[in-house]
Amino acid sequence: MNGGLRQSMAWLHTWVGLLLGWLLFLVFVTGTASYFQDEITRWMQPEVHGQHNIDAGAEGAVAYMQKHAADAEQWSIELPSERAVATTAFWKEKGETFAQWRDHAFLVDGDGKKVDARDTLGGWRLYRMHFDLYYLPVLWARWAVGLAAMFMLVAIISGVITHKKIFTDFFTLRFGKGQRSWLDGHNLTAVLALPFHFMITYTGLVTLAAQYMPWGVTAAYENRAAYYADAFGADEAPKRSGTNAPMAPIADMLKQARETWHGAEPGYIFVPIPGDAHGVVKIIRATGAGMDTRGETLTFDAATGVMHARPPARGGARETESVMVGLHAGRFAPLLLRWFYFLCGLAGTAMVGTGLVLWTSKRRLQLPDPERPYFGFRLVERMNIATIAGLPFGIACYFMANRLLPFDVAQRPNWEANWLFIGWGVLCVVAIVRPVKRAWVETLSVAAAGFFAVPVVDMMTTDRGLFTSLWNGDLVYASFDLMMLALAGLLGFCAWKVHNRKEVVRVRRKKEAVA
Repeated sequence: MNGGLRQSMAWLHTWVGLLLGWLLFLVFVTGTASYFQDEITRWMQPEVHGQHNIDAGAEGAVAYMQKHAADAEQWSIELPSERAVATTAFWKEKGETFAQWRDHAFLVDGDGKKVDARDTLGGWRLYRMHFDLYYLPVLWARWAVGLAAMFMLVAIISGVITHKKIFTDFFTLRFGKGQRSWLDGHNLTAVLALPFHFMITYTGLVTLAAQYMPWGVTAAYENRAAYYADAFGADEAPKRSGTNAPMAPIADMLKQARETWHGAEPGYIFVPIPGDAHGVVKIIRATGAGMDTRGETLTFDAATGVMHARPPARGGARETESVMVGLHAGRFAPLLLRWFYFLCGLAGTAMVGTGLVLWTSKRRLQLPDPERPYFGFRLVERMNIATIAGLPFGIACYFMANRLLPFDVAQRPNWEANWLFIGWGVLCVVAIVRPVKRAWVETLSVAAAGFFAVPVVDMMTTDRGLFTSLWNGDLVYASFDLMMLALAGLLGFCAWKVHNRKEVVRVRRKKEAVA
């Protein structure tokens, strides 16, 4: 290694941080938002009222499907977490695939009544985007995100080795010092949440380990179905008897599940061949009921409600994997810990963003002619603007599309996502065609205006605006709108700082010219 270990690690840290840094920024932004995906979904479904009630939601969903989908092949019911109200249910007709699940999806509120709410995927869309991306085949996207996560892991380790004064960096942040300020910001956000950054990156790789390292499964099992049956306890699907049998009360089965799990709540209900004498009801423990996110599945006889024998306990490896996935997702976290996750995610976002800007800030001083940089430098500079300012504006467009798109537009959830990328794409164009400093100021200002517009549009299109929510004590809706205003303020402050920094540079040059 030329220049010794620290210099080699610094070189490695710089380049692995840059090459997929823009993808990492997207992963951190959408992943951080996902810690409040239930609250985001509630805001994006203003038609859903009532209180959290799992039993009422399950009974309402079952009653609706008994009336409208009695002969379906399968019923699926996603019960609300403790932070949600709506129960999502759907059925699948014979010959259909799960990709068509939205064709028969509906919502039930906390009173067990079907709700005609706007069609949206809410916070779940942002959660899936942080590892499935969008517009790409899922497997390709997960390979790309996995590669970015591996680069991130290398960047963390090489960054720790590079640091000579990691403790000092924790207390150092100098404003108005140009490149030095960017380096301080990068170091502070990296050191401040270093254990979180390492945990979230490593456990993120573990969540998709079976895809990234499939050779163990290939060597030990005949096919992947056998592996999943062994790993997740999948048993043989029941076959129709041809004899109809009414379903036992679902509330009694939920009660048995809670007693078996010592009070832990169920999260998902799956009913193959509903209405048949051979039918079963599978109840899966909620992912947020414990740190191990892969909850146990209990099987009941659908006609009698009698619970079958519990599945065997999982092995140590599966249990460890389940806990690591749970640590990554943070669904078990109570409110304060969830906010800690969120703030650490913001620190990670700032770490990646400041690292990207630092790359250009540092090299600009070394250019032979800073006014005419080479193509690679210009590309990185424009990509930074398009990503750091453009992605937040795209997310603001996603929220506004939820309020402004007509209820009956075809593929409404997809159009909400399309508007995210339309908004992002518009600012990409601005980042390309405008002078660099003007592009920073203008894109950050537009992003700030976008977030400011979200609660305004909400107030104009629903009866659950900020002031109404505050008056009614609806803290979820009020907190969401206030967070939009806070983000608008933060981005507006950044635009103002960049605008002022331009003046400082010009004055400095003038002084240098006089000297």
